[in-house]
Amino acid sequence: MVTKRELWQQAYEASKLRDVDHQTMSGVPLDAVYGPDDGEFPGQYPYTRGPYASMYRSKLWTMRMFAGFGTAEDTNWRFKEIIKSGGNGLSTAFDMPTLLGLDSDDPMSIGEVGRCGVAVDTLADMEDLYSGIDLGGITTSMTINSPAAPIFAMFVAQAEKAGVHRSKLGGTLQNDILKEYQAQKEFVFPPRQSMRLVRDTISFTAAEMPRWHSISISGYHIREAGSTAAEELAFTLANGFAYVELAMQAGLPVDSFAPRLSFFFNAHIDFFEEIAKYRAARRIWARWLKERYGATDERSMQLRFHTQTAGVSLTAQQPEINIVRTAIEALAGVLGGTQSLHTNSMDEALALPTEKSARIALRTQQVIAHETNVAHIADPLGGSYFVEALTDEMERQAEELFAYLDELGDGSMLEGAIKGIEENWFQGRIADSAYEQERLLNAGRRIVVGVNAFTEGNGEEQMELLEITNEDENRQRKRLEQVRHDRDQSAVDAALARVRADAADPEVNLMPALIDAVKVYATLGEMMKAMESEFGRHVEVPVI
Repeated sequence: MVTKRELWQQAYEASKLRDVDHQTMSGVPLDAVYGPDDGEFPGQYPYTRGPYASMYRSKLWTMRMFAGFGTAEDTNWRFKEIIKSGGNGLSTAFDMPTLLGLDSDDPMSIGEVGRCGVAVDTLADMEDLYSGIDLGGITTSMTINSPAAPIFAMFVAQAEKAGVHRSKLGGTLQNDILKEYQAQKEFVFPPRQSMRLVRDTISFTAAEMPRWHSISISGYHIREAGSTAAEELAFTLANGFAYVELAMQAGLPVDSFAPRLSFFFNAHIDFFEEIAKYRAARRIWARWLKERYGATDERSMQLRFHTQTAGVSLTAQQPEINIVRTAIEALAGVLGGTQSLHTNSMDEALALPTEKSARIALRTQQVIAHETNVAHIADPLGGSYFVEALTDEMERQAEELFAYLDELGDGSMLEGAIKGIEENWFQGRIADSAYEQERLLNAGRRIVVGVNAFTEGNGEEQMELLEITNEDENRQRKRLEQVRHDRDQSAVDAALARVRADAADPEVNLMPALIDAVKVYATLGEMMKAMESEFGRHVEVPVI
């Protein structure tokens, strides 16, 4: 009888390995994985120990640094600095107007253009954003949700204009609208209409972009809003199940799209709890996809995820200590088996990161990858009594929350997720958890160095900070004004009329109309208003 270890060994030997010495600094040889012959192994269902047999021995995680500020030209420069410093994946941060589907010259955008990310109004900005970057050779992530479809249309159009066919593009569109209503609040359209746009992007990429991840189901913002680790785990996977049901309702077989679903988790400061969270996530996803949704392709069952260290854990007091926090959180992500990683910069509690602080954050990953030797072993904490028990507990708590949502949706996780939003259940749970953490902090039961203990040295820092000025905002507005002046307005009007018509028909996929509108330089705000005329606008009802 073939043992699990022998099956793992076959898969491992078939993998292409990196040419490095797998040993400790003292010369002790290191096995690729440790554990009993009949135990769990990486690359085997339910993938608790990792999605791939060889894990980081074949390929290190992608060092995908999040960046975006000012104009597209400013961010293009930062992207090239990241690549020059050894980053091998890009992640784009958009400013608040862009995240809300507003043009830079909208009255609501005043004072926010380029402040917390890059301003993108038209295809011209997207062309500047990725100018001189080989989009066929580097993967790109875009953190955009409500306006994800038109921004994605811009990305596809500019890549093809630069000579890279859409089928060759690799990367991820965040496109996770459910968590916006639950935690981040950057929504525009009502939930059901927004889910139609998610459906359209999933269908479009499944048909035409085999290397593209159409959605990154994001627990990061749920955790940043104040949830517990178990709530982050449960709400994220519940949203994932909802998107699976959405695509299946559109007629897509589960194995035609599930391999291109990815996840985005927070790496918080409770080291072992975070590792257990990632391990439980893989196990739960594999079991649900196989048993509930009928997946047969192992890639559908292999949960793959990006990790970002916890922005909410950073402090304005003694900001250099944030380097330590980020290193610990990044190590948890690596030991938990992440596929890509962003490390926050020490000054992000005060401003967007400077070039120097962003480089230190990237170097933190490089130290973990190349100096600690932790990448030689898959799931090095697997088998630990503590980690295994904590993994089981994370799974147990998550399943309790799934059961509630399943009942709320009368057997549908999709309906359960939407009803949970409409009834403010998610929002209430997160608010209660955030309040409890703040209560513990104020009572001194939870210590944060430099905030409520060890405050000597506070106020002594004189850090150089990145400043986005009104001049940057004016430059972006002038850029938009020039694009409006130079374009063919009749072509724009016709393209927007098609967007409105397609939005009115729920059976039509909106992506082709949006791509055509982008190509004639319709603005983001114009496309969003065209869809809003059919979809309406969402207003959250507060709980009193």
